[in-house]
Amino acid sequence: MTDASIVAHISRLPHARANFKQLVREMGLKGAKRDELDTALDRLVARGELIELRSGEYTVTSLSREFVVGRLNLHRDGYGFLIADRQIPRVVGDIFIPPDSASQAMHGDRVLVRIARIEPDGRADGNIVKVLKRAHATVVGEFKIGRRGCYVVPHDERLQQWVDIPEGMEFPPAGASVDRIGVTAPKVATVEQLDGMIVNVEIMEYAGRGESPVGRVVEILGHPDDFGVDVEIVIRKHHLPHQFPPEVIEQAQAIPGVIPPAEFEGRRDFRGMDIVTIDGETARDFDDAVWVDKLPSGNYVLHVHIADVSHYVRPGTPIDREALLRGTSVYFPDRAVPMLPFELSTNLCSLVPLEDRLVLSALMEIDHRGEVVRQEFTEGVIRSVARMTYTNVHKLLEGDQVLRERYKPLVPRFELMQELALVLNRKRVRRGSIDFDLPEPLIEFDDLGAMIGVTRAPRNIANRLIEEFMLAANESVAGHLENAGIASIYRIHEKPDPKRVMEFEEVAAHFGVSLGVGAIEVKRFKVTDKRRDGTKKQQAIVLADNTNINSRHYQKLVAKIEGKPEERILSFLMLRSLRQARYSTENTGHFALAADTYTHFTSPIRRYPDLIVHRLLRAVLLGKPTPDESELGPIADDCSQSERRAADAERELVEWKKVKFMADRVGEDFDALVISTTKYGLFVELTNLFIEGLVPIDTLPDDQYTYQENVRKVVGKRTRRQFSIGDKLRVVLDRIDANDRKLQFSIFEVVPQRTKQKRRPR
Repeated sequence: MTDASIVAHISRLPHARANFKQLVREMGLKGAKRDELDTALDRLVARGELIELRSGEYTVTSLSREFVVGRLNLHRDGYGFLIADRQIPRVVGDIFIPPDSASQAMHGDRVLVRIARIEPDGRADGNIVKVLKRAHATVVGEFKIGRRGCYVVPHDERLQQWVDIPEGMEFPPAGASVDRIGVTAPKVATVEQLDGMIVNVEIMEYAGRGESPVGRVVEILGHPDDFGVDVEIVIRKHHLPHQFPPEVIEQAQAIPGVIPPAEFEGRRDFRGMDIVTIDGETARDFDDAVWVDKLPSGNYVLHVHIADVSHYVRPGTPIDREALLRGTSVYFPDRAVPMLPFELSTNLCSLVPLEDRLVLSALMEIDHRGEVVRQEFTEGVIRSVARMTYTNVHKLLEGDQVLRERYKPLVPRFELMQELALVLNRKRVRRGSIDFDLPEPLIEFDDLGAMIGVTRAPRNIANRLIEEFMLAANESVAGHLENAGIASIYRIHEKPDPKRVMEFEEVAAHFGVSLGVGAIEVKRFKVTDKRRDGTKKQQAIVLADNTNINSRHYQKLVAKIEGKPEERILSFLMLRSLRQARYSTENTGHFALAADTYTHFTSPIRRYPDLIVHRLLRAVLLGKPTPDESELGPIADDCSQSERRAADAERELVEWKKVKFMADRVGEDFDALVISTTKYGLFVELTNLFIEGLVPIDTLPDDQYTYQENVRKVVGKRTRRQFSIGDKLRVVLDRIDANDRKLQFSIFEVVPQRTKQKRRPR
């Protein structure tokens, strides 16, 4: 009797429900098996797979139209939305959760919700029935001393409840300091000294009806503006595992620092070849090394050698469990939180130059059209001859004589790499792969971790050749595993949501361009809403239902707007219209790459899915059994969540650094681009600074403005003056909200827009 068999049994019953006695009778259970069933039912209810009704019956959540399980996404004002695990019939979008229903839950909690109402347009309201899994065992925030005692105000404004700190729980058991990037936090002797400091709190009791959560301080991080505290706050806010447990460190340190020659046996020896790594200047771990040659037939040979992490990190070991928990390395401007211990990530697994290293290799023969005509995968050993940087390879290919002389034996190899990269890129372009080439900000910091400037990160031919080689290897490995007929983890990117496509098309039309998808199927509704004053308002709702969009539609528009003034804003909006890529055991292809089959294979030092793919590939090579889909599915889901968590943390810290950078620039004016219009005003991005802020609608000059949602414009009531997405402005920084890390601007002047010349009548 397994949990799955119990759920399956109930699913097959009329109305998909049964009570305990019925299940005992139908499953023929006696004695201890009855107790096992009772325990299993409690476990399934706690996980949200079953619902225990007031009648005492159990029903399957996934079959219910009344109940749904999902993640709670709370807003700072108290209301929230449920991101459901499954699609509910007649429901469009997320389910609204009113503030009174969300008062005992926290942002990110996994909850069971009863759907209260579904509107004709698909909008739904619901109420939280039960919190199934808490998202926050700890909360980071500011310690406060009030009239009724001590409490902590969470740093995350979406966490509504302040955490009460009982007397005697104000200090960590092990002392009052924590290491912060090598700097020790100030010693704190009294509770009064804690007032205003940032602390990490362990929740002992979660909020009840009318009661605040209760916790105890487990870490004192320091004052908000102390060096390094911003990083520590972000790490704890996003619950990033950042300290390796003792058993992980012990296992890592027990691995020999030098590879014994016996481990080379049975591996292909590539050590006599001029293999190189090409990475950024600040890279510390080197996952991949490459080598290219050309055959007499005119075909190319591409070798992509990837660090053989799976040789050292075996399933179920302490290092493996911790790597799965982390899911990915997290990169902040002044530090990294690695997925693997440093003994592996920057030493034994890193393909450092002039050292023997174990690899898993993808060897491909590629014709003049970029098609892989032959491929082979093997365990190998390499010795990289040089640690190259993107900058130096780019300069070398551009003719820098000093570098060409320094790396003279390698110059023909780099020129061949450039040749092959262009061939591979042309193949991707032919099939419809999208390349937005959006400017990436490169933030510059001083020695104290303060932001001192921002520039556009270079993306030159050296970056592109490594991109092309890694894409080719990932695609080849994905196809090989799929052809082997085994369960695998794929990197998928689904077609865009038709609603997002329609919204983009409406904006693009103002610039005189379109994706060219033709008519978008829509559903139309008339909905009556009640206003606060009791009157009723009827509005028409149009929902996109289907579209024949493909990647070529995006690719053609990207090419059409290249070099034009509207390129930046339209590329940005096109990117926002796409879904997020994720990991899945179901291969649905990769929309943006126009690839039928794709996976992640090339970065096992910093991504757990790549490590799994390495294990699968090795098992296929050696004829060993592989995990089934039921085991890989949860891993894929966990890794997708870990990836989003890491991206959110990285983005938040950078935004925080940007706000600090602007702190001394209040009153200065900047060139800006309107990137979004809302009822609150204009969201703008400062040109060349990649810094965003709001121009509030009530600060717009010379008129009273309203937001017209149907055309996504902010329009003056009297003058009919309009502000639209893509408008160029000169703005003044008025104020900075340091707590919310938000910038507020006002308009200094409107930059004249380039308009199309109207034809004169003949």
